[in-house]
Amino acid sequence: MTVRVVVADDQDLVRVGLRMILDAHPDIEVVGEAANGVEAVELARALRPDVCLFDVRMPEMDGIEATRLLAGPEVADPVAVVVITTFDLDEHVHAALKAGARGFLLKDAGPELLHQAVHAAAEGDALIAPQITARLLATFAGAAGRAQPAQPVEPLTAREEEVLLTVARGRTNAEIAEELYISMSTVKTHLASLMTKLGARNRVEIAIWAYESGRIET
Repeated sequence: MTVRVVVADDQDLVRVGLRMILDAHPDIEVVGEAANGVEAVELARALRPDVCLFDVRMPEMDGIEATRLLAGPEVADPVAVVVITTFDLDEHVHAALKAGARGFLLKDAGPELLHQAVHAAAEGDALIAPQITARLLATFAGAAGRAQPAQPVEPLTAREEEVLLTVARGRTNAEIAEELYISMSTVKTHLASLMTKLGARNRVEIAIWAYESGRIET
């Protein structure tokens, strides 16, 4: 199945580069480009791509607000959004994740990781780049004055706690299955249970909850 992608970045060279990288894969098709957040939202709503790849900083409307409009809690039929940024410790990226982004990458992540991230988002298995997961999420989770998230009414099982930690460290479903010696279907079952218990919409929100609840040492 071909994954249809909309790319939004205010820098022409970056957009061209992303299109070239993505179009080099026969299983990905860039169906639209936007130079600002307003255009990005309009394109996404009109074309209904499988994945949107948004820069954080754009004119007229930034990637955070564009993400919230397309994938926020109030959106009945959200579009998968992956945020890309130049900075690995950027409060705007954290805000974008809270707004509904399914994952994030650095712009220098490389063609293969970009390809993986797009497919992961399309399949609901968001890729959070491991090298920046702890540094980004833990920084904000440990911020002074941050309220602790609500604890689940039904306690997590020991296995769910293990899956929670692997998600927080940026592992993919395949990596979790290998690390914990369980099947892919079992991983997905535990993820579904975690989302239900934590009130999370996706694995990114599971990871954020793990950091904000102190499950991961900052």
